Amino acid sequence: MSNNEKKTNMSQEEVLHQFVNRIFNNDQFREKIMMPNVMGRPVVKSVEEKTLESITESCAFKCILSGVMGFALGGAIGLFTSSVNPQIKPPGQQETVKEIMREMKTSSLGYAKNFALLGAVFSGIECIVETYRGQSDWKNGTYAGGITGGLIGFRAGAKAGLLGALGFATFSTAIDYYMRNSS
Repeated sequence: MSNNEKKTNMSQEEVLHQFVNRIFNNDQFREKIMMPNVMGRPVVKSVEEKTLESITESCAFKCILSGVMGFALGGAIGLFTSSVNPQIKPPGQQETVKEIMREMKTSSLGYAKNFALLGAVFSGIECIVETYRGQSDWKNGTYAGGITGGLIGFRAGAKAGLLGALGFATFSTAIDYYMRNSS
């Protein structure tokens, strides 16, 4: 009796029993894909590991993570700049702690929103460009920088959009070159 005949001769109860055992058994089902390891034996990735890996490599996750990290970094920079460059009142008027705190909050939130938007847009566009091209090289950052700078600068006009695209693409290329060749 071949393996296919065994499967067809199994009752629905047996199939359900095997299915339930597979779900609730401590022995997890794993695909037969071997992942090479540098030292030691090869490791087989579980279905959960593969799912988590596919989620963290998605463009949406990268975009959201960059937005959150940009918000945190922008908030810190806004807090620093508001403490270094306070608003000066005319002589005879004193600033209250409440006014200073309000100014720090406004500055921090402004920087945080801008950095979050910039990080999310750049990261999302770079991921889309990399997915479309199918390559991971310095050109992805340059294209994404040009598109992001153009989109952000275009709010002030066509000339500003062109200069923004050129400047951001140049900056992205320089940072990418440094990051790839620093070690």
